[in-house]
Amino acid sequence: MLRRGQAVRQTNTACSPYGAIVTSDRITPDDQRGRVLRFRPRGAPPGGGWRWPPPKPELGTPVDDLAKYERADVGDDYRHRMRMNFLTLLIAMLLIVSGVWLTGKLVENRKLQDCFLSGRRNCAPIAVPIKPQA
Repeated sequence: MLRRGQAVRQTNTACSPYGAIVTSDRITPDDQRGRVLRFRPRGAPPGGGWRWPPPKPELGTPVDDLAKYERADVGDDYRHRMRMNFLTLLIAMLLIVSGVWLTGKLVENRKLQDCFLSGRRNCAPIAVPIKPQA
């Protein structure tokens, strides 16, 4: 029972299916940065006398210096870059147009094949020249 002037303590609790009550731990402003937990390997003395092994000196790196692969800092060749962009645009447009044409041809062949498989005759379109009337 609360008395006058006594603060109400609110906790966020949830009940697990096994009946245990779980409370949420709120992060306090003092603990915003978190904590670092140090783990020691198995078999190390519990007094904390264990330290990470010192790094081994590198005798030679398996990779040579990458400076020999760097390009010299030259100015941007605007004309060459625009030519390459235009060439890329032409290739992309060619691929799109050929894809649309190929799709149309496949649809046309599918319709022709459906006509033949349904048992009909004269399925292929015949081009008849138009005679001018004189």
